[in-house]
Amino acid sequence: MARVSLIEEDSHPELADLIARIRGARRGRLINIYKLLLHSPALAESWFAHNNAVRWKIELDGRLRELVIIRIGLLTGVDYIVRQHVPALAIPEGLTLDECEALKDWKPSSLFGERDRAALAYADAMTREIQVPDSVYAPLSGFFSQRGIVELTVLIGTYNMHARVLQALKIDPQTPV
Repeated sequence: MARVSLIEEDSHPELADLIARIRGARRGRLINIYKLLLHSPALAESWFAHNNAVRWKIELDGRLRELVIIRIGLLTGVDYIVRQHVPALAIPEGLTLDECEALKDWKPSSLFGERDRAALAYADAMTREIQVPDSVYAPLSGFFSQRGIVELTVLIGTYNMHARVLQALKIDPQTPV
């Protein structure tokens, strides 16, 4: 159970416009992270804007984005992230359930190409050690432009922030629709 109560929208008509914007971009749902963040409308709004930019206004393809997000959820033990993305978001972006499962221990898997491996190694280093060794960073330039490296880095950082907020406040995973 979440450590902070979740805002129920019908109890807060003053938040109706913000909730409508969030719902409009979330397939009509007001998910638990936003129900929690609505305790601070400015944070809910900035989180929403940042998350939309990180997920939808970058050049990285959706498959790679989902690989990295799911891996971070697995590394940090945040079931909320994994359940939010597998299968509902991962499958439409081209991941298979076998690939999602293999993300638990991706290194020995033959399901991931070199580009995937470079991004996953980077996500692992940023999540586990924070400081990224040159040996992990160097391969990125063979697969990503400078813009792509910035976008990948911010994506990983964003989902590490998500993981820490979700874990600290014990936000319950969504129930499937």
